[in-house]
Amino acid sequence: MPDIETVCPVCKGARFSQEGLDIRYHGKNISDVLNMTVEEALDFFGEDKILSHKLGIMNELGLGYLTLGQSTTTLSGGEAQRVKLAYELAKIQRGSHNLYIMDEPTTGLHLSDIERLLLCINKLVDKGHTVLIIEHNLDVIKCADYVIDSSRVSDYV
Repeated sequence: MPDIETVCPVCKGARFSQEGLDIRYHGKNISDVLNMTVEEALDFFGEDKILSHKLGIMNELGLGYLTLGQSTTTLSGGEAQRVKLAYELAKIQRGSHNLYIMDEPTTGLHLSDIERLLLCINKLVDKGHTVLIIEHNLDVIKCADYVIDSSRVSDYV
């Protein structure tokens, strides 16, 4: 059976008490902020370097249309992987080298979003990280330094 959603008659879907909603930052309450898209929030929090950095990465990955308060259960597999990638890109520190493993990160993506994803993956590689991608998309495969063709693995075993 499909999920049933009802709107709270007290807060009318704002998800916070009136006391919480009375607190404002630059004229917006928490509900207003959570209903902003990543793109809108990037403009709104433009003065805050930390937030702008994190939101900017999400926007670069093609996630600018997501709302800040969007439930993770509503994300597609590709969106969820890009949110995780944005999290990792936002916390990268100099001197650390990580291995990132992605399973079909282009699933369900538009061609322009695949290009954005590849730019961000290249940023990881440029910073000295290793990225291992399990992928069938030829645009992604042609950007690889090394390709392992699973149909030929038995030749080497």
